[in-house]
Amino acid sequence: MSNYKTGTKCVQAGYSPKNGEPRQIPIYQSTTFKYDTSEEMGKLFDLEASGYFYSRLQNPTNDCVAARIAELEGGSAAMLTSSGQAASFYSVFNIASCGDHIVSSSAIYGGTYNLFAVTMKRMGIEFTFVAPDCSDEELEKAFRPNTKAVFGETIANPALDVLDIERFANAAHKHGVPLIIDNTFATPINCRPFEWGADIVTHSTTKYMDGHASGVGGCIVDSGKFDWTKYPDKFPGLCTPDNSYHGVTYTERFGLEGAYITKATVQLMRDLGSIQSPQNAYLINLGLESLQLRMKRHCENAQAVAEYVKAHDKIEWVRYCGLEGDKNYALGQKYLPNGSCGVISFGVKGGRKAAETFMKNLKLASIETHVADSKTCCLHPASATHRQMNDDELRGAGVSPDLIRFSCGIEEKEDIIADIAQALQTI
Repeated sequence: MSNYKTGTKCVQAGYSPKNGEPRQIPIYQSTTFKYDTSEEMGKLFDLEASGYFYSRLQNPTNDCVAARIAELEGGSAAMLTSSGQAASFYSVFNIASCGDHIVSSSAIYGGTYNLFAVTMKRMGIEFTFVAPDCSDEELEKAFRPNTKAVFGETIANPALDVLDIERFANAAHKHGVPLIIDNTFATPINCRPFEWGADIVTHSTTKYMDGHASGVGGCIVDSGKFDWTKYPDKFPGLCTPDNSYHGVTYTERFGLEGAYITKATVQLMRDLGSIQSPQNAYLINLGLESLQLRMKRHCENAQAVAEYVKAHDKIEWVRYCGLEGDKNYALGQKYLPNGSCGVISFGVKGGRKAAETFMKNLKLASIETHVADSKTCCLHPASATHRQMNDDELRGAGVSPDLIRFSCGIEEKEDIIADIAQALQTI
C-alpha cells in the first residue's frame, strides 16, 4: 500500500477483506472478545501474542482506521483516542512525567494551551512556550536538561501561523528529543510532517478527517524513526523494564517502529481510558474516503474568500498563508504548496463589537464551537475557545480580540462570499 498515491490510500489503506468478508470496515461494537482457553488470553495480557480482549485497549474497527491514518501520514503505527485533546495529552504524557519539561509553540489551540499550561502543570510537567517565529537563539534558550519533547501545530488554530517544521525538528533532535506535530488543519493531504523531520503526529479526527461533524475523535501516529534507545536515561519508560507488564522493555520487544504506540496503548489507554468508540471510528473512516476530494474544495473556497475579504474596505486585516504578502506565505509555499486548509482568520474594522454584529447577521455560515467540516461556520475565539486566556496570553497565541475564525465548507464559493458581503453591510 505504501506505493499507492494518497487518494488511493484514503479509500483502500488499513483494511483488506478476504474472500466473502465485508467490503466496508465492520463495526465491532463489542466490549469483549471470546477465547477457548485462559492460556490464550494470558498470552495477550503478557504481550506475547496479538489480538483483542477488551475494547478499552484495542478494537478491530479502531485498529483498521488507525492503520489507514498511519499509511496516510507515512508512519509505522497509530492509535485512536476519544478526542483530539486526548491525543495531545497522551502524545506528551507517554514520554514525560512529573519533573519533566516540554517546549511548545505558543500558537496552538486554546484547549491544548490550557491542557499544557494549567492541567499538566498541576501534574508536575512544566511547559515553556515560544513564538513560532522566534529566533534560533530564543528557541535554543527554551530547552532544559529535563526537556522531553517539542510540540507544535502545522497550521495553528486559530492564528493560522505555519510552523517551520524542519527548524523545530532540528532543534529538538539537537537536544535528543522528538518533535510532536498536531497536523489537524493541514491533514496528510496537504502536509506530511514526518517528511520534514517530525517524529510523532497527532490529529483531532473530529475535524477534516471526519468532515461532517458527526463524531469526536483523535489519533496519534508514530514515525517509527526516533531512536529512543540513544537516550535511555531520558526515556526510561520506553527503554527500561515495565514492571506493570512483567518487565517488558518496549524498545526491545517491539522495536522503534512499535514501542511508542504499544506503550501508549497498554499503559495510558489501559489506565486512563479515552478509547474511541467503534461507531465513531466507522464514521471517521467514511470521512477519510473523501478526504482528498474535500480538502481540495475547502482550500479553493478559502483562497477565494481570503482574496475577497482582503480587498473589502470593512476588513482590518486577513490571515491566510495562500495570500501573497501574508507573513506565512513563504512557509506555506514550502510546507503546503498544494493548499493549506479551509480556515481563514480576519478582523472587522470596529473591533469586538463590529465582529459580533457581523457574525450574528450571517445566514449561510453558522456560529459554532467547531471548525473544519463540510458546512461553513465561524467563531470568535476570544469569547469562546480562548476565553480562558488573558490579553497577554491571547497575543502570544496570535489571537486578537477582533479575530474571527472563518471555516469555509464545501458549498459553492459564490454563496459563501455573498453571505459575507451581506453581513458586512450590516456593520
